[in-house]
Amino acid sequence: MDLRQSLFELIARYELDRTQARQLQRLSGLLDEPPGLARWLPRGTAVLAAALGGLGVVMWIAANWETLGRTGRFGLLQALVLATALGAAWRPAARAPLGLLSLLGIGALFAYFGQTYQTGADAWQLFALWAVLALPSCLGARSDVLWAPWALVAMTALSLWTHTHIGRQWQVRPEDLDVHMLAWAMALLLVAALSPALRRFTGAGPWAMRTAVVLAVMSFTLIALGGLFHKTVAGQYPLGLLMLAVSAGLLGTCRWFDVFGLSAVALGLNALLVAGLGRWLFDRHGGGDEIGKLMLLGLGAAGLLAASVSVILRLSRRATGEQA
Repeated sequence: MDLRQSLFELIARYELDRTQARQLQRLSGLLDEPPGLARWLPRGTAVLAAALGGLGVVMWIAANWETLGRTGRFGLLQALVLATALGAAWRPAARAPLGLLSLLGIGALFAYFGQTYQTGADAWQLFALWAVLALPSCLGARSDVLWAPWALVAMTALSLWTHTHIGRQWQVRPEDLDVHMLAWAMALLLVAALSPALRRFTGAGPWAMRTAVVLAVMSFTLIALGGLFHKTVAGQYPLGLLMLAVSAGLLGTCRWFDVFGLSAVALGLNALLVAGLGRWLFDRHGGGDEIGKLMLLGLGAAGLLAASVSVILRLSRRATGEQA
């Protein structure tokens, strides 16, 4: 039952006056400041201000595209990156928001560079260089404020690299299995680099790893689904199932347990298993009772979801008990 509603019921039942009601609310703690608010509110405000400031600079340059010359645009973006990097090194208290602003500035600088000079570089190379240049800021700030967007940049570079090396198309073909295997291996290395095992070196928190896990699961699932719905089932489908199953096993252990990441992996596994069941039902048993097949598919999906939730809750209780 909600605590506030319970207090209102007690006040009405015993007909407490305003002073007594106020005292009861004070004793319950409802009038107290939320724990950690004084610590996290300024940090959250600073991070939001940095993100909006970086995007504001990018939008301002776009709005004044014809007014500023090429030198002025480059100079403004380079000054933004340099000033925020120096500020992050000089003021440790503002290192995370200034580092985020520097990371956004690096991205804006490379975006403008790519539009201005036709160097012939692939898009994945610009994103990879962006990730490499932002890496010192992430290591210096040791905060998820930088590591989480850095993981997004790095995974985007990996996705664009895959797209480039399979012929610049998103179609999944059996002959591209080696490229997909290499991309998945690099995605797993990225997740491992942001994991608690290397936290004392990187300073990355849980949300950086969760961002990388979610993006990796999306890559595994989408590519495996493409392999499943190929004319003949491609090797990407069973390999994707294996990768997600191994990831679920690792995230379910005591050392690597993370309920958020495990839930994302379980969702990807369920999607692949249900899709595989659907293809098996409608390809191997063509014709027949279509409604019955759909009902069987729905029951299978519901059963998998219930089993996944049950296992995750059991593992979560075990992890909570061990921490206690």
